[in-house]
Amino acid sequence: MRAVAALALSFIAATPVLAASGDWRRDATREDMQRIERLNSAWEGALSEARRGGHARDLRALGALVEPRAALPRPQPAPGTYQCRTIKLGSPGGRGLPYVAYGWFRCRVELTPGGDLLLEKTTGSQRQAGNLYPDSDRRLVFLGAVAWGDREGRATYRRDPERDQAGVFERIGPNRYRLVMPWPKQESKLDILELKR
Repeated sequence: MRAVAALALSFIAATPVLAASGDWRRDATREDMQRIERLNSAWEGALSEARRGGHARDLRALGALVEPRAALPRPQPAPGTYQCRTIKLGSPGGRGLPYVAYGWFRCRVELTPGGDLLLEKTTGSQRQAGNLYPDSDRRLVFLGAVAWGDREGRATYRRDPERDQAGVFERIGPNRYRLVMPWPKQESKLDILELKR
């Protein structure tokens, strides 16, 4: 039992510690940098596929949430608890559902003593957790990972490439934000995590 605990501690110690107050490009994998660089292409393909799939009315009802250029200045969210839900647009290779909207769950934003912003989806079967890095006056960059199922703890970026997630975090209204994750590894072309108070 002690050997297992020692092995677990050595694995945790070997995991890179990420500081979201730094430059996200130093912490991101090359694949995740490319995903973010191709964000506009993901928006275009995902929205087009959802419209062709008969979901134009659903998209209109979402308003600014699915407008690619809806980002407002001051994207930093206040720490605290938020309602959040996931919208999945498009499908990998055109196979699967072009539009899926999930119900509301809970998310949390934390500010560490070192000044880093952490975002975590705390309920639901797919729970993202990661750092929000400064990028521009209209967006932050998210580097994180997803935990699946109820029995898993918080996932960590760069521990398992299949779980890594990257995206941009934007403010789209008063106390309303979105995390846009282009080219996720499962189920869609574009995932949007909406947060509101």
